[in-house]
Amino acid sequence: MSTDVRILAIHAHPDDVEFQCAGTLALLREAGCAVTIATMTPGDCGSAEHDSESIAAIRREEAAKAAALIGARYVCLEFRDLAIFNDDDARRRVTEAVRRARPDVILTAPPVDYLCDHEMTSLLVRDACFAAPCPNYATRQWDPAGALARIPHLYFVDALEGTDRDGRPAPVDFHVDISRVFEVKRRMLACHASQRDWLLRQHGIDEYLDSQAKWAAHRGAEIGVERAEGFRQYRGHAYPQDNLLLKLLRQDGRGGAVA
Repeated sequence: MSTDVRILAIHAHPDDVEFQCAGTLALLREAGCAVTIATMTPGDCGSAEHDSESIAAIRREEAAKAAALIGARYVCLEFRDLAIFNDDDARRRVTEAVRRARPDVILTAPPVDYLCDHEMTSLLVRDACFAAPCPNYATRQWDPAGALARIPHLYFVDALEGTDRDGRPAPVDFHVDISRVFEVKRRMLACHASQRDWLLRQHGIDEYLDSQAKWAAHRGAEIGVERAEGFRQYRGHAYPQDNLLLKLLRQDGRGGAVA
């Protein structure tokens, strides 16, 4: 299917998208969608060996390589790790990023997750979706983009391992079957080589590629497929109510195809 639909996947750090929704992005690229992958920070705290500027440079390059595997564009909003706050400047910066990407569909962090950066990203992106079509909402950025025509369709990706900050299950609304493109998702995560030792040290994840595979298999088993990713659609007041993501993918969200 050929389409001019634009997709923005925006999460807190390099590798978050690869863990949670890269398979869906690969399918959307196959469907002809233009994809932008954005991170709020360059992952400047994600190392015990490099200083913040050095690891930030490494991780920007890794993120760009991962995006390139599916022909996506990568951008970083240049916040800093553990310093994303829900304030006026941040909301205007995120709104500008949304306007520049001009997306029809946005995939972002879940509202409740184990880390403040994830939760603040979710909140800021939700409000930026609402603000982006408002012509009188000035972002005060250099050479600002124009307002959007409408509020984008907004989806939240899985929380890490499907649990909230207290370890309780965080259910999803629907699943996307990514079995056919899982190896692409795996290669995208493998681009983030700098994170292997850090994830073991800080998160207790012994093998990050295996962790990715196990969770995709877990979500897949819930709908009877090999690998899947889970999502929730935000349907707050004034936001789009139809599930454009599933329409683009020609899936029913339960493991079946739609003609």
